[in-house]
Amino acid sequence: MTVANTILNQLGGNQFLAMTGCKNLLGFENGLQMRIPKNGSKANFLKITLKADDTYRMEFRKRIAGHLNTKTFAWIEDKDEEIKVFDGVYCDMLQDLFTEVTKMYAKLF
Repeated sequence: MTVANTILNQLGGNQFLAMTGCKNLLGFENGLQMRIPKNGSKANFLKITLKADDTYRMEFRKRIAGHLNTKTFAWIEDKDEEIKVFDGVYCDMLQDLFTEVTKMYAKLF
């Protein structure tokens, strides 16, 4: 099992994906990133990275891709804004922190 699969299972697996609507999951060497639908925090991107001390770093960000302004035909650069960052997160805290920041439940009660 890869690190990304482990993180997804700790978040709640398919139930997490169904409850939150997160999509575009991408696993990388030591973590997982995904797109988050509209929520209370305005974050639209989550990156979870496994650190050397066996804890996680959760980064909630708001990303807007660069685009062309149709009135002035000027290119508007990418925007990347940090919403909330947590370091030293244990696996049993992932769901609670996700719910705290986004106001979206990660599991069915």
